[in-house]
Amino acid sequence: MSDAGRRALAGVRREPPPFRTVAVMGVEALSPHMLRITLGGEELAGLVVDEPAASIRLLVPAPGQELVIPTWNGNEFLLEGGARPIIRTFTPLNLDMAALTIDVDVVKHPGGAISSWAAAAGAGAAAAISGPGRGYTVDREAPAYLLAGDETALPAIGQLIEAIPAATALHAIVELAHPAAQLDLPAHPRLTTEWVIRSDAGIPGSGLVPAIQRVALVEEAKVWVAGEAAAMHRVRRHLFDDRGLARVDATVRGYWKHGR
Repeated sequence: MSDAGRRALAGVRREPPPFRTVAVMGVEALSPHMLRITLGGEELAGLVVDEPAASIRLLVPAPGQELVIPTWNGNEFLLEGGARPIIRTFTPLNLDMAALTIDVDVVKHPGGAISSWAAAAGAGAAAAISGPGRGYTVDREAPAYLLAGDETALPAIGQLIEAIPAATALHAIVELAHPAAQLDLPAHPRLTTEWVIRSDAGIPGSGLVPAIQRVALVEEAKVWVAGEAAAMHRVRRHLFDDRGLARVDATVRGYWKHGR
């Protein structure tokens, strides 16, 4: 049996790319609810991100601690003694191989480990990244695209808008916790954008899911959606069970979990 087969039987996940040490080059407030962190360092040399809506892991130190690169145990990264490091996944933006810098956009929210770190991080603060993870291959022959998600999906949605051909009809739906979180999206000649506000109860998907349910999809349209995991479960059920959409025509990704 191959090594891959043995790993599958044992439930062991493939080892991710190693971490590259970086430092904070700058922090910019894109809105009252979103920060852009520019990271840089010589270890970014050789990093390749060749698809939109890809992912990287961002590792930051615990408050008051120095950065320590964790060890992969076959299923997860752990620090010495078994503690879990602070690692979150983000969309890589604006990779500049000449300057050796890369950006990540972080949604600000109370208690968020990365958003708290980002708000306090000054120039030179140590971090590390690993990746990239899989991105999305745009179907350039598709007649139309529906892109949808919450604030966490805004960076990926922006990249996808730039990658989708100008002749393709494009509808974007973005759910926000507050109107002030709205950001400018890239220009596209056939883009229609719908901004929806989360309900007063703050339940993720409370604005997004109904908006997706109202959208008319032309035959052979492609769908890309990302956001809170439970909301994405409802989106999958609607697209695949209620509408009968072929699974090859829709990509639905859970980016985060409410309450965690």
